[in-house]
Amino acid sequence: MAKHTPMMQQYLQIKAQHKDAFLFFRLGDFYEMFFEDATRAAQELEITLTSRDGGDERIPMCGIPYHSAENYIKNLIEKGFKVAICEQVEDPKHTKGVVKREVVQLITPGTVMEGAMLQEEENNFLAAVTPFDNQTYVVAYNDLTTGENSVALINDGFDHVLSELYNRPVKEIVVPPDMAEDKSTALVERLGITLSTEEESDMPEEHLNLVLDLPVEKLKTGFGRLFHYIQRTQKRSMDHLMPVQVIELQQYMTLDMYSKRNLELMETLRKQGKKGSLLWVLDKTVTSMGARLLKKWLERPLLNKSMIETRYNQVEGLVEQFFERESLREALTSVYDLERLAGRVAYGNVNARDLIQLKQSLSKVPEIKTLLQSFQQPELHKLADNIDPLQEVHDFLEESISDDAPITIKEGNIIKDGFNGQLDDYRDAAKNGKQWIAELEQKERQETGIKSLKVGYNRVFGYYIEVTKANLHLLPEGRYERKQTLTNAERYITPELKEKESLILEAQEKSVDLEYELFIQVRDRVKQFIRPLQELAEQISGIDVLQGFATVSETNQYYRPTITDNRTVNIDKGRHPVVEQVMKDDSFVPNDVKMGEDNDILLITGPNMSGKSTYMRQLALTAIMAQVGCFVPCESAHLPIFDQIFTRIGAADDLVSGQSTFMVEMMEAKHALTNATENSLILLDEIGRGTSTYDGMALAQAIVEHIHEHIHAKTLFSTHYHELTELDQSLSKLKNVHVRAEEYEGRVVFLHQIQDGAADESYGIHVAQLAELPSELIQRANSLLQQFEGSSTEKAKEVEPEQDGQLSLFVEEKQSEKPQAMKSNEQKVVNKLGNLNLLEMNPIEAMNHLYQLQKELNK
Repeated sequence: MAKHTPMMQQYLQIKAQHKDAFLFFRLGDFYEMFFEDATRAAQELEITLTSRDGGDERIPMCGIPYHSAENYIKNLIEKGFKVAICEQVEDPKHTKGVVKREVVQLITPGTVMEGAMLQEEENNFLAAVTPFDNQTYVVAYNDLTTGENSVALINDGFDHVLSELYNRPVKEIVVPPDMAEDKSTALVERLGITLSTEEESDMPEEHLNLVLDLPVEKLKTGFGRLFHYIQRTQKRSMDHLMPVQVIELQQYMTLDMYSKRNLELMETLRKQGKKGSLLWVLDKTVTSMGARLLKKWLERPLLNKSMIETRYNQVEGLVEQFFERESLREALTSVYDLERLAGRVAYGNVNARDLIQLKQSLSKVPEIKTLLQSFQQPELHKLADNIDPLQEVHDFLEESISDDAPITIKEGNIIKDGFNGQLDDYRDAAKNGKQWIAELEQKERQETGIKSLKVGYNRVFGYYIEVTKANLHLLPEGRYERKQTLTNAERYITPELKEKESLILEAQEKSVDLEYELFIQVRDRVKQFIRPLQELAEQISGIDVLQGFATVSETNQYYRPTITDNRTVNIDKGRHPVVEQVMKDDSFVPNDVKMGEDNDILLITGPNMSGKSTYMRQLALTAIMAQVGCFVPCESAHLPIFDQIFTRIGAADDLVSGQSTFMVEMMEAKHALTNATENSLILLDEIGRGTSTYDGMALAQAIVEHIHEHIHAKTLFSTHYHELTELDQSLSKLKNVHVRAEEYEGRVVFLHQIQDGAADESYGIHVAQLAELPSELIQRANSLLQQFEGSSTEKAKEVEPEQDGQLSLFVEEKQSEKPQAMKSNEQKVVNKLGNLNLLEMNPIEAMNHLYQLQKELNK
């Protein structure tokens, strides 16, 4: 075994405790990495890989400057890695041998605190998943930057855990070490998140105040695991952590991961960017904390009618008074991120400029409070009444922190004159000393006649009198004591100058040290107001979201919806909030959505590109907007409160988990059929297209029937299977609608209008023509279509199936009408048919068998 130097032995001992992290090992002005860490870091950070003597062998090594480490750490964190910061914890001047070093912080994707590593408009959630018996899980959340903590109890299996985690911007997940491997793999692969482990889950006694309000022991255990991980990685005070809030999932609309993705609430499917999403349309916030709260509201639309109506009243009040709203919006623009500023104060990494931002933000709060009181809407007055401007904190910061303070907190010029008497004395001594120096320079010039004589200073030699060699002959003998010889000048000192130097430097040094101590005292004083600051931040961010709703509602002509107590959906001239913004030319065609108590399912037919998916999505997005408290894009809307929205819109292979388009389609359909209630909204687009015609048609019909007979949810079901339009004869709560299209001079014109009744044809070849496929291909397709339609007509004449609203695949003939002789293949089909035990088959299996028999019969 190789022998290593004492320092490398120290490195290896510390590295053994942090195997899953890059160890940034402090050596002088550099963080160094060795062995495998060095090899990987050199590749990931694109820095030079070198080597050094480690004892018996040379070992790989790379390093980064201490002062620029933040950008390198950010790079690694964004790639999902962890970084352990290892610092010297004793003074090398007073140490024999290797300086003691310890890991002072473990930076992970979920525990980032530095502003440059964070996205201002997005939370940075760390989550923990703790499994219990009977498919029960606790999901706990923490945003270290704001101190926010929450937990949710999930009783219905791991799929719901995945959907819940997908619902929030989670950067890292903590699980127990013995978590089932398939579950851990699913978390990493399905969500693409850094995974960490933590065994401890009992809350420390000194922090039980965080979980006092949790009603179930499982919730305390789930958060305990998260808390231990935070404590183990951060190694510092967590005073800004707020008491844990329970997420009562039954109080919010459920949006599973499929629906959130398909509806493009936060980002688009194709480019995975904000532009083109519902968030992009609605985000008219002017503060970063308001932008984060808007995302939370979109993640969890409300189910409580009273809370929804309160938001409507607030938005309406803001809409009605434009000038006051604009003044409010302008005042909010000057408010910095109070949430994260409070977090930095408690965490201990706040600087003087952060405190200036805090003071400037607080200076705007009285104006915001007054503006809210100027509105006529009483609900806005209530918001104003609950605001505490924290004038004491503002005034204290006004007295203590200099307006032009630097970022660094250890070089002085932070504290205002007059705040501390001792500091003022030091500053006065330094200032008077420097004045004495300036006067000395003038005096010596006059007395020696040397106009170029100057009094200067450097860190090594202190203060000095400098005379150029050309003027040395003018100096009286013995006037000065020589201190340093330069090429073109001599530097001197006098006893009096030496004495003043001592006074000045001592005053400056003591002044800087005292300023640092005073800054810590100021920070600790502000720290006492963390809870009120967090409450104020929550109030200001809520006001910001509401003014954003009012702004977008007035700009885009949205109107206040009416929440009904029945299941009626009645939207007049509804619009898709995103598509109409993308089009920008007033060409969007609005459509009504009418679904009374006697109508649960709209079966939508019409050609591709005609707007079926847009029509379906706009209903879902309108419902979500209504239940987050925003006005909606239509002329009027009467809507129920939907408890869940399920969608199957668009085709997308899930290549990561090895699932085909059709499998994803079936999984999403199953999820909806298993979990939907009569108060849910289901959107199913082209179900069954991923398999053979008869398979797909059978599945589509069976799904429609199941929803109609067993679930009773409001459902929009679009299809190209025109045969399904006959279901309105047998299903009383199903209604056919279609997207209108017209032919003009051999080309199809899409009118994007929803009308009652079924579409008369699919226009598939017309769509291909619009896509400019080769003309000879279009002609061939038309020719084949005529052949197929002619063939179908002839077969229909030969065999007329029973018309019972269901898909008939064979004709039952009476025994007396059987022909006297059969072909051999016909006899085989009959024999096979006679051997089928239909009573033991499900409908899909039966139809598949019948389909195969029909194929054999037609050979």
